[in-house]
Amino acid sequence: METREDPRILLPTDAIIRLSATCICGSDLWPYRGVEAVRGPSPMGHEYVGVVQEVGSEVENIRPGQFVIGSFFASDNTCLICRAGYQTSCIQREPVGGLGAQAQYLRVPLADGTLVATPDTPSDDLIPDLLAASDMLGTGWFGAVAAEVGPGKTVAVVGDGAVGLLAVLAAKQLGAERIIAMSRYEPRQELAIHYGATDIVTERGDDGVARIKDVTDGVGAHSVIEAVGTQESMMTSIRSTRPGGHVGYVGVAHDVQLPGEELFLSHVHLHGGPAPVRRFLPDLIDLIWNRQIDPGKVFDLSLPLEQAAEGYKAMDERRAIMVLLNP
Repeated sequence: METREDPRILLPTDAIIRLSATCICGSDLWPYRGVEAVRGPSPMGHEYVGVVQEVGSEVENIRPGQFVIGSFFASDNTCLICRAGYQTSCIQREPVGGLGAQAQYLRVPLADGTLVATPDTPSDDLIPDLLAASDMLGTGWFGAVAAEVGPGKTVAVVGDGAVGLLAVLAAKQLGAERIIAMSRYEPRQELAIHYGATDIVTERGDDGVARIKDVTDGVGAHSVIEAVGTQESMMTSIRSTRPGGHVGYVGVAHDVQLPGEELFLSHVHLHGGPAPVRRFLPDLIDLIWNRQIDPGKVFDLSLPLEQAAEGYKAMDERRAIMVLLNP
């Protein structure tokens, strides 16, 4: 860990926030493990909640003193792509991860479009829940929406990290009748059941597909949420979906290749990508504020920011689902 200069306003649309909490994301493990190349010291972290300290001269809706939540891409929330609900593909988008949210302070570009304020200053016990909304809850929610989860449907979730577990929560909230969580780890199975899973499948790959087919009368799930990003997880998802069903893929893809003929013959819909968390933030904040959901339970280890290296190690060794960092 290195000390950097405190961020400052660079553009009139910027805001500076003092972070109340940040965390280590499962996607942060890709560069940690060397799967993604890192050239020299790099700022890390893209999930954040905190208090606005300063705003640029053109910021109109966000003001100092507000408690705010943003997502991992800054967006203006006004361009035609944002208005269609895909803020992570905003014409002006800027990745927050390159600015480094695993810190005490963060410069947030396009503050009016990116940040959403809570109704008031939250109590301390709500901060983990609100932090979860910054990425993994919004990502799991998008996975469920992309998979066309709805009342009466059977849903399978491939992946038992924080995004997968919160996809279970989202599926439950969206009215799924049956939710199959794929997990081999008992603490994660227990949390999946807490969030609404009705079935646990411990097998992976072809065995996992066979098990899901077995519990769905041989046809597969209506909706499958892919929350890992590997070749195996993507093919497990496609093969576990019934003809005419939907896969919502939100795992950051690494070397995933789709076999054209199999996909053609499957009649499976695919939709996903970087979750437009900003689309869902107002509703997710409302659910959390009124204590209707508790996504912060995915944080099973809290550490001071200075011990971030231990947090990365704990997640890499699967000793923790998600690590909350206290700046």
